[in-house]
Amino acid sequence: MKQFNAVCFGEVLWDLFPSGKKMGGAPLNVAFRLNQRGVSTTLISAIGEDALGNELQIAIEETGISAHLQKNTTHSTGSVGVFLDEGGSATYTIESPVAWDAIIYESAIERYVEEADCLVFGSLVTRGATSKNTLKKLLMKASYKVFDVNLRKPHYQHTDLLRWMNLADLIKCNEEELEEIVTYQGCTESDIEKQIVFLAQQTYTQQVCVTLGSKGAVWYEDSHFIYQSGFETKVADTVGAGDSFLGTLLAGLLSGQPRADALEEACAMGALVASRTGANPIISQKELTEFLSKTKNT
Repeated sequence: MKQFNAVCFGEVLWDLFPSGKKMGGAPLNVAFRLNQRGVSTTLISAIGEDALGNELQIAIEETGISAHLQKNTTHSTGSVGVFLDEGGSATYTIESPVAWDAIIYESAIERYVEEADCLVFGSLVTRGATSKNTLKKLLMKASYKVFDVNLRKPHYQHTDLLRWMNLADLIKCNEEELEEIVTYQGCTESDIEKQIVFLAQQTYTQQVCVTLGSKGAVWYEDSHFIYQSGFETKVADTVGAGDSFLGTLLAGLLSGQPRADALEEACAMGALVASRTGANPIISQKELTEFLSKTKNT
C-alpha cells in the first residue's frame, strides 16, 4: 500500500486556556490528525529561542509528528488567548508578531513540499511578510494545494485571500467565512449552493468544502454537491474540531476513499474532537468506527 505524505505550513503556538496551555495552531492540529490517520506529515513552522519554544518543540516531538521548526532569535514563540462561551465556542486573542510570522525559505522545506502529496496552508500565516513570501515559493513546488481558510480579525486582507484561493486546488472554510468572502467579491446570493458555485468560479478552484457546524458539511466538485449531516455530541470546546475534520477528510481523499465516506468520517471526527477538551485528543479508528456505528443504529 502506498504511503501518502503531506506538508502542513504555518503557525505553531500555545493555546492559553483559563485552565492552562495546550499546543495548537491550525497547521499543527491538521498535521496531528493526518499523522493519526496514517498520512506521514511534516509540519513546517518557526518558534522562538525561549522557554515556551523549547516546551513546544518537546510537545510536538512527543506526538510523533515530523516537524521542521526554525529557531527565531528576534521573535518569541506564538501564543493565543482562548476564551470559551457557555456552549464551548471559542474566541481568540492572537499575539503579533511572533516567530511563525517569519518562516524563512530553505532548500530543506522545498524538498519536503516537492515530495509531498499535498501542501496544507491557512490564511493566518500569510499576515507576516517573510512567511508570506516563503509560502508563495512553496506553492510553486506543490502538486496539490489545500487552502484552509481561517479568518481571524484583524489578521487578513480580502485581496490576499482571493490570491491564495486562486492558487488552491481545494478550499475549505466554514459557512460564515464563505458568506463573508463571497459578499466581499460581489455575490448577492443567500443560498449556500449558489455561494459555493460563485466562489469556485471566481477562484477557478475545482473543489470546495464548507463546514456547517453542528449541521455537518458540504463538498462541491464537478458541479455536484455531497452533503453530510452533523453528529450529536456534548460539546466540551470547539477548538481544533475543524482542523481534525480537515485532517480526516484529506487522509480519506489521499487514500482514494469515496468522497461521501471521507466526508462522513471527517464530520464524525470533528464531533468527537468537540466532545473533548483541547485541539488534539487521540481518537483511534476503532473509536471512530464505533461512534459511526452507534449513531447509525440510534
